[in-house]
Amino acid sequence: MTAVLEAQALGRKYGKRWALRECTIDIPAGHVVGLMGPNGAGKTTLLKLASGQLEPSTGGISVLGGRPGDTPAQLAKVGFVAQDTPVYAGLTVAEHLRLGARLNPRWDAAMARERIARLGLVPAQRAGKLSGGQRAQLALTLGLAKRPELLILDEPVASLDPLARREFLQGLREAAVAHRLSVLLSSHLVSDLERICDYVIVLADSRVQMAGEVDQLLAAHHRLTGPRRDPDRLPADQHVISAGHTERQSTYVVRTDAPNHDPAWTATQLSLEDLVLAYMDKRTVDNGRAVLEVRR
Repeated sequence: MTAVLEAQALGRKYGKRWALRECTIDIPAGHVVGLMGPNGAGKTTLLKLASGQLEPSTGGISVLGGRPGDTPAQLAKVGFVAQDTPVYAGLTVAEHLRLGARLNPRWDAAMARERIARLGLVPAQRAGKLSGGQRAQLALTLGLAKRPELLILDEPVASLDPLARREFLQGLREAAVAHRLSVLLSSHLVSDLERICDYVIVLADSRVQMAGEVDQLLAAHHRLTGPRRDPDRLPADQHVISAGHTERQSTYVVRTDAPNHDPAWTATQLSLEDLVLAYMDKRTVDNGRAVLEVRR
């Protein structure tokens, strides 16, 4: 199966500042991928490179087997919903759908009308009069009705209230299943993405720190708690991701394929949020250079 996104030593520089560097990832098709990281980590830059809005400064990137934005056919394969869920305030809902039909050769008018009706959006209402959640749903409808193979969303729920965020993500999850759609969704709200994503990428310090399927990543990491011990005294197969110490106790997040056999240590499972935060903390990720990718 063609990878939905492949990047090799990908980098993007703005002036003298690297927004993204040394990015090497291989995302298989068919996943809802959560792109996570602190503000300024490079999430938006990676998404704009993937959608063809930016050119790499170094390295290369391929999306669905082609160069992003290179041809009309390639553009038709990818839908993009920007951070501010852009719609035109002066246009009605129906006018947005007609505009979508004119701009997109694979436009699914029946699906767009059905979704608008199900959401209770009034076709004659101007977008400027819609609530934030309704505007986000209209933007999502436009992205879905394009019938892309990959839908990219840049923090589309950042400004929504919790109920609107839940409804948006539920609709996105249902559409991804119904249309066998690959999704790449960025957010700094780990708890929201935990509900919908089965694959995650963590960016910090402008680099990829972790990438892989959620189940495999969680199985490969543990929290170890026990008597205070320096990390160099841990078994060689336990790679330390983060560490915390009190006077008598140490707590480590480690990556390992081997079970813990030391009775002095208690091993517990991590939540996705725990794991993401461990990798996002630049003070404990080998100065931003430890990278994990778990594949099939």
